[in-house]
Amino acid sequence: MDYSFIFYLVAALLVIVGIAGIILPALPGVPLVFVGLLVAAWGDGFERVGWLPLVVLGVLTVISVIVDVIATVIGAQKVGASKLALLGSAIGTVVGLFFMPIGLFVGPFAGALLGEYLHGRQLGQATKVGLGTWLGIILGVALKLGLAMTMLGVFAAAWFF
Repeated sequence: MDYSFIFYLVAALLVIVGIAGIILPALPGVPLVFVGLLVAAWGDGFERVGWLPLVVLGVLTVISVIVDVIATVIGAQKVGASKLALLGSAIGTVVGLFFMPIGLFVGPFAGALLGEYLHGRQLGQATKVGLGTWLGIILGVALKLGLAMTMLGVFAAAWFF
């Protein structure tokens, strides 16, 4: 009996959850996309997608993790965020998940703003830090979506050509 259908089903689910995870920060989005593509390649015994495309996909996955960290930190640092603001942003992101979809956008901003306000008690600076952190997160999401789409393109090219 050919079980490749199960591999492809699991792979598709991992890729879908991974793409959702790019937007929902509680899930490791691009790494899940990579695992899904790896499972799909495994499903046909690595005949269509060999080691070279998989290495490229792995490198893109590592780049996405680096982008994720750097985009948020740079966004916050550009506006002089404190460690409390960064912590507040992380907490706000998690809390925001319970208030979807608005919480996904408001949570990181509100958390960074509150953290910075507690740090310096200046509302103007706290608002600036909240916006900078939020913009960094949005930029990171956009870059990770681009990387995920590139990964799907690399996989499709290897699969069909």
